[in-house]
Amino acid sequence: MKNKINIAVIGLGQIGNHLYNELKIKKKEVKLLTGKNINIVAISAKDKNKKRKFKINKKIFYQNPLNIIDKNKIDILFECIGLSDGTSKKVVEKALKNGIHVITPNKALISKHGDYLSKIAESEKVNLEFEASVGGGIPILRTIKEGLSTNKITKVYGILNGTCNYILSEMDKTNDNFSNVLKKAQNLGYAEPGDPKLDINGYDTLAKVRILSSLAFKRKISKNNLLMEGIENIEPKDFEIANQLNLKIKLLGITEILNNKLFERVHPCLVKKNSYIGNVNGVMNAVILDGNPVGQSILQGEGAGPGPTSSALMSDLLSILRGNIKNPFGISNKNRKNISAFDVNNYENSLYLRFEVKDKPGVLSEITKNLAKNKISIQRMIQIPYNKLQKASIVIITHKTKQINSNRLLRGLEKNKEILKKPVLIRLF
Repeated sequence: MKNKINIAVIGLGQIGNHLYNELKIKKKEVKLLTGKNINIVAISAKDKNKKRKFKINKKIFYQNPLNIIDKNKIDILFECIGLSDGTSKKVVEKALKNGIHVITPNKALISKHGDYLSKIAESEKVNLEFEASVGGGIPILRTIKEGLSTNKITKVYGILNGTCNYILSEMDKTNDNFSNVLKKAQNLGYAEPGDPKLDINGYDTLAKVRILSSLAFKRKISKNNLLMEGIENIEPKDFEIANQLNLKIKLLGITEILNNKLFERVHPCLVKKNSYIGNVNGVMNAVILDGNPVGQSILQGEGAGPGPTSSALMSDLLSILRGNIKNPFGISNKNRKNISAFDVNNYENSLYLRFEVKDKPGVLSEITKNLAKNKISIQRMIQIPYNKLQKASIVIITHKTKQINSNRLLRGLEKNKEILKKPVLIRLF
């Protein structure tokens, strides 16, 4: 690779703007580490005049990012727009086809089009780097691709969304409700100010799980329909009861090989208070890998925000500048095969079930009758009466049961008018 490297940055939101500043102020450090001189020759964003934390050079600004590739000799392009399709996909695809290395934190793009884009990168002998797409500043993808490359990994799980982890930690600590804590997270910049649903409904974590699965198990990115649940229905009383049971509530992303089939899922879990994952709080992320012969490996750090994300983006940059041309997913695209999905109906778990009911005779017996009908046995039960309101909370911890049984149970209770709202279900992990 030549000594003078031309760089383009597409997308100047929080992450892109922070990265732009990092590239400017760390030129000497990059040269010291790699022997290369980096030069930002083009930038692009929706709004040229938007007020940003760091000042940009408007002389190198392009309204249309696709024009950058035609009018400049670019060596490395950073895509920081964040869409799964549209401009994000077009600019990355065009850059790779023109022999330009691409670095992106865009998990939505990689989880949807990673196989296709990696195939282009391999054919053009350029890099497609996406370390920042999972875990922010935690070097989890490089650890799997390089540090643990000869291990047989059987399971990867963890806290992969800092927004959700902050909300759950804060609800637990303050006993405040979901909507109030979400507003606090938005004010602090931990959640999207407009529509944060992709974080809180589990979709963001799901995209990361798909990327982790592909790398850990050396397979194509799965397109399976998988179990995905968010945190919107969890209430302060769930934390009170969890604390009584010596448990914590966490949103986990989990992927593993069961019976030679891929099982990916995202949902809230009740974990033991004294477990490692139970003590990861605030905006922190943590990823745990089970491998052979290495055993269990744990990586923890800040999973979101412009600082940690830029750290991962700069790491990818240094890797390219050192001449490390490699397959985006660790092994060549042609050697990555599809894998069958594990049947989610056979997923077995102990369950936490909370029913809000009218406090009257016969309600509990109707619930327990439905549990028995669906082959779900009770391990523990807690009743919390609210006498003045003539209501009660019934919490049931079950023995292990299959997903298909819990689905049938909840469907069977849908028309029960004595149950005042949709039951809360959290799986024990």
